Amino acid sequence: MLQLAIRSVRQRPGRFLGTLLAAFLGAGVSMAFNSLHDTAGAAGVDDVSAETLSLSGGVVGGYGTLLVFFAVASTLTVNVRQRESELALLRQTGATPAQVRRMVMGEAILVALLGAALAIGPAMLGGRALLTMFRETGQVAPGVDHVFGPIALSAGFGVTLLASAGAAFLAVRRATRAAPGARAPRARLRTTGGVLALLGGVGGVSATWAMDPAEPALMAAPAYGAILLSVGFATLSAGLLRTLLRWFGRPIAALTGAGGYLAVHNTRQRAASQAGVLMTLVLFTGITLATVCIQVIESDALDAAGITRSVEDKNLETLNLVVVGIIAAFCCVMLVNSLYAATSYRRQEFGRQRLAGATPRQVLTMVATESALLTAVGLFFGTVAGLAGAVAFSQVRAEATMPGEAITIWLGTAAIATVATLVTSVLTARGALRAPAIQAVAVAA
Repeated sequence: MLQLAIRSVRQRPGRFLGTLLAAFLGAGVSMAFNSLHDTAGAAGVDDVSAETLSLSGGVVGGYGTLLVFFAVASTLTVNVRQRESELALLRQTGATPAQVRRMVMGEAILVALLGAALAIGPAMLGGRALLTMFRETGQVAPGVDHVFGPIALSAGFGVTLLASAGAAFLAVRRATRAAPGARAPRARLRTTGGVLALLGGVGGVSATWAMDPAEPALMAAPAYGAILLSVGFATLSAGLLRTLLRWFGRPIAALTGAGGYLAVHNTRQRAASQAGVLMTLVLFTGITLATVCIQVIESDALDAAGITRSVEDKNLETLNLVVVGIIAAFCCVMLVNSLYAATSYRRQEFGRQRLAGATPRQVLTMVATESALLTAVGLFFGTVAGLAGAVAFSQVRAEATMPGEAITIWLGTAAIATVATLVTSVLTARGALRAPAIQAVAVAA
């Protein structure tokens, strides 16, 4: 099966382009920040600089590990779902589920190795840029030189390979599990996890009011509460989408015509398969809005009190902004990968709709409306989660509702999510519509 995996990657490299991009970015981020550990352990580095570098590498490295896993998992899940007929044919010709798992995991590991190797050069440049930023802000001594050593390399390759292998195992395990009643327990487990995350988020946000405004750990409760709320809404996103479409489906279809009617119907039927896009939108919006708003509120409070920012305050501000940047980059990658794969896979569907009488413009309207629905729902629940943490922190820390910059932060977050979603889906659909309808229907899935 390993030889089959190698031939599969060599013969169809385009299928694995999204996984390669996710692995490349993940390995680059992991190696760039873990090189700060190598730098902190070098001879002649003072204790304050070493603590700053180690803290930055550890915190962002942990976030990076989770984001790599989710980015690779989302890409591989779409890939495996689109190969169900191929995997079923392998099973029918004698391949066991274990052999199919080894093949898909072998493909993922090969692509991850290539992505990690390509990321070494950019990671070295990124690590140098990070160290320069820390030196310019006074968080690291000017004489500290960047070191790219074994910690960075082992972390980058290790995290990427483990994330790719684990994500591939879970994706193909779901696809090859043949038990007819397997979906119901998984759905119940997902619902239970989502509800528990929401309860934990409410508890974290509520705990903010029980804390002292001057307490150093005040930022933790609303930030983690907003993250848990985002995770809860993201986990329950498919059910929430169906519920909203039952309420607003008819008005949307009436306003957008035939294309909108098709969009509402398709979105309702494919809510489970589109949950990955919704999860990404909710997490991106909620975590970005909460983290940036909380940091702005804290900075404004320090400036209003005339307090000079310490090294710890600068470290925290830098980490928050860097984490948000990494989340934004990975979420955009996950959105683009998932939407491109899902939309390009619908070429036969678009061809059948055109043969049934739909015009290319109506098909594009359908795709644009679907993307707009997903974007609106994702932004709504992400905004609820993010504002819950930001408002709680603002009322306790600054005795105010929200800072004036909150609208600008939300507009920037919404613009990134909207552009990434609409542009990717519409451009991919336009490319799929270039082929004649008969040829599109004849293309193998």
